[in-house]
Amino acid sequence: MSEAAIARRALGLLDLTDLADDATAEGARDLCRRAVSGPVPVAAVCLWPRFVATAREALAGSDVRIATVVNFPDGDTPIAPVIRETEGALEAGADEIDLVLPWRSLLGGETTAAAAMVRNVKMHCGERLLKVILETGEYPDLDKVRIASELAVAAGADFIKTSTGKTAHAASIPAVRVMLGVIAMTDRPIGLKPSGGIRTLADAKAYLDLADATMGPGWASPSTFRFGASGLYTALVAAIDGSAPDTPPRGSY
Repeated sequence: MSEAAIARRALGLLDLTDLADDATAEGARDLCRRAVSGPVPVAAVCLWPRFVATAREALAGSDVRIATVVNFPDGDTPIAPVIRETEGALEAGADEIDLVLPWRSLLGGETTAAAAMVRNVKMHCGERLLKVILETGEYPDLDKVRIASELAVAAGADFIKTSTGKTAHAASIPAVRVMLGVIAMTDRPIGLKPSGGIRTLADAKAYLDLADATMGPGWASPSTFRFGASGLYTALVAAIDGSAPDTPPRGSY
């Protein structure tokens, strides 16, 4: 497969993201414009809950989905405010909720509280997708990644996602390999979302190659696999156009 073909494949799996602390409504509209104006429409945009209604208006008539984040970025908000945040986002038109797992509680042995958060948010999501952010870069070892993945899946996650992009360490191949192993052993469809620090075509190809090797070459589709990224968009479009080498673009996510 050529670099351009790989880039087109990856672009169609992208959750184009703006979770900057200084994000604006105008920036959200620009994100939506880019989501539909590239060589291939992206799978979704991912933005703060306060911009969901803006995105819903901007993306009217398109198939690009709207994702937003709750319990973000720290994962330490009590369950009641997280439920209210989820309800508000869904009422505003969100198609997908990216929930930060209470990972510090999990690492401290409080698995019941972590599972309850996932279960309750999924109950409110209903048929809409729930992606659970594990924050794998902060875990002391890969066994904890496995435990968190299994807990999130058992509690009702539709996707498991590596990272918020707000910590020093984000997505990694070893963590994703463990997460795919859990998905492969699950008796219902579960998706994967590597996110944070994925900025080049080479980065994207490494994760797609791993997914293909683990799950089969036909598995990764928008319903089962997403990239969470901001700067990756520029690199993929450049690779499709043949206008620039595969160098890290601007963007922190």
